[in-house]
Amino acid sequence: MARRCELTGKGVQAGNNVSHAHNKTRRRFLPNVQDVRLMSEALGRSFSMKVSAAALRSVEHNGGLDNFLMKAKDENLSLQARRVKREVKKAAAAA
Repeated sequence: MARRCELTGKGVQAGNNVSHAHNKTRRRFLPNVQDVRLMSEALGRSFSMKVSAAALRSVEHNGGLDNFLMKAKDENLSLQARRVKREVKKAAAAA
C-alpha cells in the first residue's frame, strides 16, 4: 500500500544520507501517515483514511473534514476523498 496522504497528496521523497566525510547514499523520506477515522457532520458518518499528521492538523484548523474538503483542490485528493467531497456538496445543496 502506498505511503501517500489521501487529503494532501503528500508522499515519499528521495534524498541523500550525507556522512561526516561527505559520502552520499540514497535514502527515502517517509511521510508521517496514520490510519484515522474522520467524521463528516454533513453526512453523519465517518470515513477511514490514510492521512498525514500535518493534514490532520489542517483538518482540525479548518473546522472539520467537511470544511477542509470544500477548500481542498481535487488534484490533491485521493479517489475516496473526492467521492466524499461530492457527497458533502450534495448534502450541503440539499440542506
